Amino acid sequence: MFVTPAFAQTAGGAAGAFTSFVPLILIFAIMYFLLIRPQQKKLKEHKAMVEALRRGDQVLTQGGIVAKVTKILEDGLIEVEISEGVKVKVIKHTIAQVMSKTEPASA
Repeated sequence: MFVTPAFAQTAGGAAGAFTSFVPLILIFAIMYFLLIRPQQKKLKEHKAMVEALRRGDQVLTQGGIVAKVTKILEDGLIEVEISEGVKVKVIKHTIAQVMSKTEPASA
């Protein structure tokens, strides 16, 4: 005859479970569009920049060294000239920026 709290709480169990996950889904969507997607785009642009390096390009390394590319080597290495007669091998992916591009050779 008396309604206990246990019977009153069972109403709407499936709809209540879904609505509790809505904020979690919204947080994940916001994180994707504000953090993950821009980072993937930046990584893709950096990879394209590194693959387009040519001999004669003036580059800036992540260490802050401005150098001129003298040779593209295998195994992800390039040889850069940081001063006249001073050549250093660096890893391709440590190039932060291409400061000036050389013109491609005419065919």
